[in-house]
Amino acid sequence: MTAPGRRSSTFTRLLRHGFTDPSAAERLLEGTELAPVRSDPVLLDALGATADPDLALIGLVRLVEAQDGPPAQRELLDTLIAAKPLRDRLLGVLGASAALGDHLARHPHDWQALVTYEARDLHPGVQEFERGLADATDPVSLRVAYRRCLLSIAARDVCGTTDLAQTAAELADLATATLRAALAVARAAAPDDAALCRLAVIAMGKCGGHELNYVSDVDVIFVGEGTEGADEGKAVQAATRLASHMMRICSETTVEGSIWPVDANLRPEGRNGPLVRTLSSHLAYYQRWAKTWEFQALLKARPVAGDLDLGEEYVATLAPLVWQAAERENFVADVQKMRRRVVENIPAAEIERELKLGPGGLRDVEFAVQLLQLVHGRADTTLRSGTTLDALKALAAGGYVGRADAVQLDDAYRFLRSMEHRIQLFRLRRTHLVPRDEADLRRIGRSLGLRADPAVELNREWKRHTAMVRRLHEKLFYRPLLDAVAQLAPGESRLSPDAARERLVALGYADPAAAMRHLEALASGVSRKAAIQRTLLPVLLGWFADSADPDAGLLNFRKVSDALGKTPWYLRLLRDEGAAAENLARVLSAGRLAPDLLMRAPEAVALLGDGESGGLEPRGRVQLEQEILAAVRRADGGEQAVTVVRGVRRRELFRIAATDIVASYGTEETPAVADQGALVDLVGGAVSDLTAATLAGTLRAVVRDGWGDTLPTRFAVIGMGRFGGHELGYGSDADVLFVHEPREGVDEQEAARAANAVVSEMRRLLQIPSADPPLLIDADLRPEGKSGPLVRTLKSYEAYYRRWSLVWESQALLRAEVVAGDADLGSRFVELVDPLRYPAEGLGEEAVREIRRLKARMESERMPRGADPTLHTKLGRGGLSDVEWTVQLMQLRHGWAEPGLRTTRTRQALAAARAAELLSTEDAATLDEAWVLATRVRNAVMLVRGRAGDTFPSDGRELAAVGRYLGYDPGHVGDMLDDYRRTTRRARAVVDELFYGA
Repeated sequence: MTAPGRRSSTFTRLLRHGFTDPSAAERLLEGTELAPVRSDPVLLDALGATADPDLALIGLVRLVEAQDGPPAQRELLDTLIAAKPLRDRLLGVLGASAALGDHLARHPHDWQALVTYEARDLHPGVQEFERGLADATDPVSLRVAYRRCLLSIAARDVCGTTDLAQTAAELADLATATLRAALAVARAAAPDDAALCRLAVIAMGKCGGHELNYVSDVDVIFVGEGTEGADEGKAVQAATRLASHMMRICSETTVEGSIWPVDANLRPEGRNGPLVRTLSSHLAYYQRWAKTWEFQALLKARPVAGDLDLGEEYVATLAPLVWQAAERENFVADVQKMRRRVVENIPAAEIERELKLGPGGLRDVEFAVQLLQLVHGRADTTLRSGTTLDALKALAAGGYVGRADAVQLDDAYRFLRSMEHRIQLFRLRRTHLVPRDEADLRRIGRSLGLRADPAVELNREWKRHTAMVRRLHEKLFYRPLLDAVAQLAPGESRLSPDAARERLVALGYADPAAAMRHLEALASGVSRKAAIQRTLLPVLLGWFADSADPDAGLLNFRKVSDALGKTPWYLRLLRDEGAAAENLARVLSAGRLAPDLLMRAPEAVALLGDGESGGLEPRGRVQLEQEILAAVRRADGGEQAVTVVRGVRRRELFRIAATDIVASYGTEETPAVADQGALVDLVGGAVSDLTAATLAGTLRAVVRDGWGDTLPTRFAVIGMGRFGGHELGYGSDADVLFVHEPREGVDEQEAARAANAVVSEMRRLLQIPSADPPLLIDADLRPEGKSGPLVRTLKSYEAYYRRWSLVWESQALLRAEVVAGDADLGSRFVELVDPLRYPAEGLGEEAVREIRRLKARMESERMPRGADPTLHTKLGRGGLSDVEWTVQLMQLRHGWAEPGLRTTRTRQALAAARAAELLSTEDAATLDEAWVLATRVRNAVMLVRGRAGDTFPSDGRELAAVGRYLGYDPGHVGDMLDDYRRTTRRARAVVDELFYGA
């Protein structure tokens, strides 16, 4: 045993070397694993130089333990002490990346990949990485070899042997070698397909730009051609099979994890388009249909795998189109609008930590550089680089960007990308959010050379660089000169004005030339399909015009028609069932959400008819659960099950949105729904039922994968907030509590482990990235909030609520309702909390004052800066919060005596309060009208913009679309805002009297 004096000395040295838990570090150093080297000062100095000495030491002990016996352990330790390059590399990686530490513990011989330190080892290229992957013949061995190569890249990175640009280039080269290896595996598995076709893999995005992250989707486009004498159709099919297999090899999760997703959604028509096209098909698409952003994306196109000659031909063929893109009408405005849209789509809770997409983030640098390239690169070929920093250097050399600005942008970009790399390297997870945890910030700061006060210094440097980027982005990206330069070149020839174009103008189409192109594409020719379209389009154009954005309606119709044009039932449905065509027109022109959902599942058009597909009536929870659980039973594994569940959710969200839109707009056959409250209840109940069924299916998938038929503990999900109240909107989170109860004979710790594993896996599966509207599980209403355990036993809830429960928790529990899992356990939970939410004899005055104080605090702290409190639907005057807190206060005070108040639903509770004469009929109607209107506005914003929001849009067209949804004629948005303010002002007067006692 170490003497106390010795221990004190070691403890002090460990603190001095940057250990945050010196006691634990001292124990590890005194263990048998490090006995041969524990007294060597070189080791402690090297550990102290790492980003996280504690993590590095733990990783080293694990690696030593994993060696094959004492000789191998001794070899590792001897080499570590004797060879400084290895010592710096190995400990540097272990101190920066827990994930690579795990890899080394699983593959204890891979440390030897870090031994060499020769000139050719400093900056390996594709060929060196190909040699490193040469023995990988299946997905598992490819992942192991990939991580081994990644280990060497990370070692050079954290030791400063490579800079940011070199590291990003090496990561792109490793991705290139990996794509080639995966394609080789796919070809070996299907030699007949390989012989039939030429397949080129074109890297896009950061891989194409030779500036890849540690963890990122690898964006690709596939080009296929037949070999000599091969049938083109069969060759493309063969190429598609090879491409699909290659993507699966890289993307699928194995026992060794996954490499990265291969994303082909930048291809023409995105995920709705064919995976592989011929070169001529690509060219035809880009010549005719491509949007501005697609040409911007092609800036980074680079052939990386497969038939490189074909890939080079693809790039050379499309290059002229890329450099003509700036001649498109509204080109600059489109690029600027796209960047603004990216920022607008960031969740408010994340925008301040978003390193990539947020204001002053990496995307601001990249968009500014790309816009300048596209405008000026038409004439100056030196600007045509896919690598951001190279292009920035060329822009500075050509005088398009000031030298000082370029240096500052370069410096900021390198710093922000380095931060991004260190964040991702820790767990090898795809993220761009700066962590909040002090230990994470400390590790990142130390890894970037910030040592005095790493977390504070990191935040200061990050904010400084972000502010710099934001300033320069505004300066360069919104230059008035850019638009003028872009317009110098002639654009495409336009159709001369004719009667059809005049008709489109009269109907309100903002871009009649584009509308004419859509009409020509849809209705030209002598086919039967064209004939039906010529019958439908005159009517559809009028229906599109009866919206705030007829151009979008026509464009969306063209997209759907392109996707379903060869499906025999599609046009017959529109021609023969009058409601279907008008319903489709309403849905396609009402905003973004419903068309976006439909584009990902075009076959859902069938729901708009009156046939056997169920029509527009939302399905109940029982039906949804039956379908989802049946699909889960057929799925192979949890992730596939959740993919299937998401497919059902996507279709049903479209059904609900379409129902909402059609009922709000009305049709020639069916007028708009007059009872807006009933429509709000329908949407809220339908989305809540769909969410409950989604959670039930996810829960079933998790339990089946982990435990078979029976979980060791009973498990229930309790809906809270709007979820429990059957009032979810299209973009609402699912507020929940998790409760479990060990089965008879099951150890409590085993039951707790199982319950926590279920919760973790459910959340993981539901958070897998997807283009669908997210479903976020929020358990922050649990006891002790974010600090408390995610799941508790029923007894634990009982003990907590008996001793510690606060008045806000009683208020929150007013919405508690069983939504998934063990119904009996859920019912007993509800019985447990009934005395809290309906307290005997009601609330005391102190509790009432506390609730009032909490609400006042919430209003002052949570109202977004700059928001108009008269137009904020949630926290604003007379909005949702005002009405709900007023109703909930009545429930807490009188629920014990009035059974009608014992409901989770706001409008039902309000009606019960009126029936019990707790407020007047007039006041109840005022509160109900305001609550329904605020809810309708929130639903409208989500339908129109495709993302949730609590305020009216600032964009004029979007605001008009919200007005149209709410029943206002074009040109009357001012009336809409006045009516909203008037309705909520009256409601606030009632709230002041009933809630605050004014």
